[in-house]
Amino acid sequence: MQQTRIAVVGSANMDLVGTAAALPRPGETLLGDDFVMLPGGKGANQAVAAVRAGASCVFLGAIGSDAFGVTLKARITAAGVDTGHLRVVYGSSGVALVMVGGAGEHAILVTPGANDAFTGLTEGELAAVREADVLVAQLEVPVETVTAAALAARSAGTRVVLNAAPARPVPAELLAATDLLVVNETEARALTGRGRDDPGALLAAVPRAVLTIGGDGAWYVERDRPAVHVPAVKVDVVDSTAAGDAFTAALAVAWGEGRELVEAVHWAAAAGAACVRRLGASVALPRRVEIDELFSRPV
Repeated sequence: MQQTRIAVVGSANMDLVGTAAALPRPGETLLGDDFVMLPGGKGANQAVAAVRAGASCVFLGAIGSDAFGVTLKARITAAGVDTGHLRVVYGSSGVALVMVGGAGEHAILVTPGANDAFTGLTEGELAAVREADVLVAQLEVPVETVTAAALAARSAGTRVVLNAAPARPVPAELLAATDLLVVNETEARALTGRGRDDPGALLAAVPRAVLTIGGDGAWYVERDRPAVHVPAVKVDVVDSTAAGDAFTAALAVAWGEGRELVEAVHWAAAAGAACVRRLGASVALPRRVEIDELFSRPV
């Protein structure tokens, strides 16, 4: 089987992660249990996850000229991701302040930093997109950049997987260039006003979509086909922070390898389940052997 080539356009952040028995309410101060500093950002997470799932991956994004940027590039490169096109811009890198509660729930505040400066794709960056089998993108970088990458992918026959996160307006031009949309309920409602009660509403904008619903699994919908519910793989949840990134990356890898999309969603669900068993974002992203093990379990 030929290795799938993934291009990821997205964000890179330094994640500052604190854990506690419960998340603080507004105005409340709690004593936490632990603290770790880890590379993250949806783009970087999905790039690392794609490599661990068995693909080759080039990451297109921006880091700052600060110490966080140095660490981010070193860690992403060490994970096996091609960072030859990763930009360094003057100023701070993106930072995510992550709080994780005892049941695995989390709250995240992101300051974009260099991610906001990732505009005006170069010819080299566009060529990297065109040469890929699948483009994976999110919305933590300027939407104009994501749109330009998607249009370049579409012109070259590269499949476009858009993880429309975080929830924000998505231009019609970007949706028209999207082959597969991946959203959770919050993001689906931002786009269509509907959630799990009507996953097919997403098909007004894109030909295929996956609506993830946490511990209840996911819905796969495609025009002119019945909706398919894919159950979650049951595991003990430690931290759900990067589960969506593991899911999206594995889905893109499986589709790029030629799997039918319903099977690809099942495999992606196994990747998400494998991810939540560990604390942290990039360090929790599962390797292919872990995904295969959970995928082979009876539901």
